[in-house]
Amino acid sequence: MQLRAASILVLLWPSLAMGVPSLQLFGQPQIPFTPASADLMVPGQNPFSFCSMPSFDILTIESVDMNPNPPVPGETLVINATGYLSKDINYGSKVQLQVKYGLIRLINEEEDLCTEITNVDLSCPLEKGPMNVSKEVLLPKEIPPGTYTVYADANTEEKERITCLKAEVKFNL
Repeated sequence: MQLRAASILVLLWPSLAMGVPSLQLFGQPQIPFTPASADLMVPGQNPFSFCSMPSFDILTIESVDMNPNPPVPGETLVINATGYLSKDINYGSKVQLQVKYGLIRLINEEEDLCTEITNVDLSCPLEKGPMNVSKEVLLPKEIPPGTYTVYADANTEEKERITCLKAEVKFNL
């Protein structure tokens, strides 16, 4: 299975989130990442957490809901997210994306945010104000067992944080 930044960002954009929700493979329960503080949890039915207190982030995430939660391999995952942008997001904004499988780094890329958000039917500039995103993603039937850690840090061209999110999921045999 080849992972690409664009396919990861399709899953993550609704909250500029990262990570894959807890999946169940081969009848084994999966253990989602548990944030150190409830204050860092992203609101809604999801496994996401903020990298740090989001008080000054440009994107205020109101909720991210996933259905089914946890997702089921081979089925369609529906992601609905709502939030508020405190300022416009223009061309030149970047997202630093890291995906690890155990200790092995699969992805470590800086991507142009405005290019990547076209995968969820959005385009730059994103205007200040309320934001609603819905996306359906068909999950692969086979997901290799192990621990996946995902980190996404989105910033404007001026290095103002849009949001930063992380998740960790362990897939068992």
